[in-house]
Amino acid sequence: MSLAITDVPTTDLYAVALHSMNEPGGHRRWYARYEGGPRRSLGEALRRWCGTVDATDQDLLARAPGAVLDLGCGPGRLVIELARQGRESAGVDTSRVAVRLARSAGATALCRSIFDPVPGEGRWDTVLLADGNVGIGGDPAALLARCRDLIGPTGRVLVELDPPGTGLRSNRVRLERGTQRGSWFDWAHVGVDAVDGPAAEAGLHVTETWERAGRSFAALVPAPEGRADVVRRVGLAS
Repeated sequence: MSLAITDVPTTDLYAVALHSMNEPGGHRRWYARYEGGPRRSLGEALRRWCGTVDATDQDLLARAPGAVLDLGCGPGRLVIELARQGRESAGVDTSRVAVRLARSAGATALCRSIFDPVPGEGRWDTVLLADGNVGIGGDPAALLARCRDLIGPTGRVLVELDPPGTGLRSNRVRLERGTQRGSWFDWAHVGVDAVDGPAAEAGLHVTETWERAGRSFAALVPAPEGRADVVRRVGLAS
């Protein structure tokens, strides 16, 4: 018997993935397929996206002052925690299911592209690009430029990045589960030691990078004119 391969829009297949987390072992069957390249398991990533904040997330939020905008918030574990702390925050995601899950847990979340208008443009204190969301759209410089427009003159962008040595590369990726295939979409990977270039193109500079529990991060702020970037790299024990 042959199995029919079903093509599903990526946003719909992502919704199926989020719902599958209610099934025993539902996270184990999901993969990201890179065009012309490998297939990688999304199991542990899905568990983190749909779970609650851990110590590394808490450390990231502690570095996020003031009003926080989480771009690509997914089902909202970070904005849910910020709401629990009574902090001013909002998430943005294109998935209606993800936004509904975030809202049902008490977070403020908007269903739209991160390139669409959002409340408070130019006045957010912190913009988050967690979980590798700097890859959204496949053009990190353009995305970081958008973040630069969203923050105030003393604001910051906190970015979760790939490990050192990853470099900077763009791919086409799709979600897969069994015979289901999502549509291809553009995505980028940025190593923590390669973020300086796209940050500079976006009018930002890197003030600090750090690692915790195998995850890599950077803090970016508006670049002062006529001043070279100064980077302070800090290693934290897991």
